[in-house]
Amino acid sequence: MDNNQRRVAIFVDVQNIYYTTREAYGRQFNYRAFWQKIAEQNNIVAATAYAIHRGDDGQHKFQSALRHIGFEVKLKPYIQRSDGSAKGDWDVGITIDIMEAAREVDAVILLSGDGDFDMLLDKIGDYGVTSDVYGVPSLTANSLVEACSVFHPITEADLL
Repeated sequence: MDNNQRRVAIFVDVQNIYYTTREAYGRQFNYRAFWQKIAEQNNIVAATAYAIHRGDDGQHKFQSALRHIGFEVKLKPYIQRSDGSAKGDWDVGITIDIMEAAREVDAVILLSGDGDFDMLLDKIGDYGVTSDVYGVPSLTANSLVEACSVFHPITEADLL
């Protein structure tokens, strides 16, 4: 490892990336190519993917693939409410983990278009930690783009 490389922690809002890439492009994000690109230029000290556990086989295979690439996969149960709506939100968990990681890294890499993370990125910036956000341009909150150090648009080249 090159001592000049940034120490980075990666955080993936799996549901957000899945739905935004599907809506914008009809395809899935290529996590393996993403990992290789980040690892070439950075020292990945932690990588966590936050997903919802529905218990289906396809999701289990996807989560195993993420683990094989190098991600820790954190799962929350999928909750169907009596009114038919669903709950499965990792925002607080991601926020806590980013705040913890910010003490030990030079940069946080967040894959999400969720504007709820804008204040978090402002806060870690106060600690001198930079933030790279990867999101689908048309489906990423402007507040998130403005809050991060560098915005990387997810394009068709980043998909399977």
